[in-house]
Amino acid sequence: METTLAYWNTLANQTLLISSLLSGFSMTIVAGLLVSDKKGKMINLLVRLATIASGSFLVSVFAMTQISMITTPGGYINQVAMDDFVIPRITGVLSLIIGLVSLLTIISLAGWVKSRKTGIFTTIVGIISLLLILSTMVRIKIG
Repeated sequence: METTLAYWNTLANQTLLISSLLSGFSMTIVAGLLVSDKKGKMINLLVRLATIASGSFLVSVFAMTQISMITTPGGYINQVAMDDFVIPRITGVLSLIIGLVSLLTIISLAGWVKSRKTGIFTTIVGIISLLLILSTMVRIKIG
């Protein structure tokens, strides 16, 4: 069973929305950490992770925009085949996953800047969030 172009169009548009919002959120984290008075290895790591997340989500935005434009009825390409957007699909999905993992790592590590108890709590929340997000992204066919 082959996935339709309409499905890819809708999926790209939804992913585009999610990536755009998360990219802005990640950029806000970068800006907040850069103007923060706190110093140290953990802050530098959080800045790096937030920058990776921002960049990854931006790549996903542009990859999904390309898919959306290619699969929109009446678009600039009359005859569209699934092979026409393999690279944007792979790039978009991989960059989305990298961005999500980076953002969830930020959530997990952020509490350690404050205290051990807060660090344990944020780590647990980050791990549970990662597991729940991955469980919604993977389709397991049973039976």
